[in-house]
Amino acid sequence: MKRLGTLAGLLFLFSIPLWLGNFYLLHVLIITGIFIIAAMSLNLLLGYTGQLSLGHAAFFGIGAYVSSLASLGFAVHLLPDWLVTLDPQPVWLGMACAIVITGLCGFAIGKVAFKVRGAYFVIVTISFAEVVRLVALNWDELTQGPMALNNIPPLSVVIPGLVDITFVGKPANYYLVLVFAILTYAIIARLVRSRAGRAMIALKENEALAASVGIDVTKYLVLAAVVSAAAAGAAGALYAHYVRIVDPNVFLFIYTVTMVIMVVAGGKGTLAGPVVGGVIFGLLPEGLRSLAIAPEVQWIVYGVLMILVVYLLPQGIVPALRAYRQRSRSLEPQDAPGANASARQAMP
Repeated sequence: MKRLGTLAGLLFLFSIPLWLGNFYLLHVLIITGIFIIAAMSLNLLLGYTGQLSLGHAAFFGIGAYVSSLASLGFAVHLLPDWLVTLDPQPVWLGMACAIVITGLCGFAIGKVAFKVRGAYFVIVTISFAEVVRLVALNWDELTQGPMALNNIPPLSVVIPGLVDITFVGKPANYYLVLVFAILTYAIIARLVRSRAGRAMIALKENEALAASVGIDVTKYLVLAAVVSAAAAGAAGALYAHYVRIVDPNVFLFIYTVTMVIMVVAGGKGTLAGPVVGGVIFGLLPEGLRSLAIAPEVQWIVYGVLMILVVYLLPQGIVPALRAYRQRSRSLEPQDAPGANASARQAMP
């Protein structure tokens, strides 16, 4: 039954562009899907290792800039006699570069930041995001600064004689984001159910005890940081090639806050939590806007609903639904163990 439900859900998701005629709503779904991918990446750190990263937008923005620059081509003058020039690369290769480079950034930050814990780790991640934002804002030669990178090509996959696909238009980008979201979910699910994932959960529950039984703390925390950063970089690259313009605002703190809201409200430490939280809090602003109320009232309602979710469901929506289902099963009437046997013996 569970597999049938999953299959039905996937069929429904893939059918949406076929019957949804409103392209604006399809755009909202695409942006929501991109941030669900980013939220799933953050959940790997926050939900499975217990490390709160408030600089996750840095990986999102790095992925967007790297993929855009590789696709457009760029030149950097680092020294008077040293000119580094990169000609425009295939867009799929630019996206692959974005994933690799954000993964390397996650490795570097993990090696440094995981030497501290708690509030110090949060400060390190916030500082990293702010430094990257300032670099993107002030390195005009590379990033165009506040002028932004524009005319970014859409994602395309070209294999001469075999495949030539360019993802132009909202239906094509919807399917692209959906496939990436499914792949991200599958990769993270495989990781957290592996030996490495069990080690990450043990570190979250009791780091001292986990270390005492031989779990390499730094190794598994850095692994989580690398995978998390790479997934966030992929989300940033998808965003850049969809909107086709990137500026330093992509590093804004509000993007990290959005990811945290999706993870915490949906249920951190669960695979479905970021998806459920992302769908609700990604579509909620549009639902409130459709009521034609004042913008300030919309955000007040949004904030109140978020507070109610956190207050009434402190573990998140998905854990609360699981607990409710378990209670319902436990209250179902069950026959006494010997009832059937006694009835059989009483029969003539």
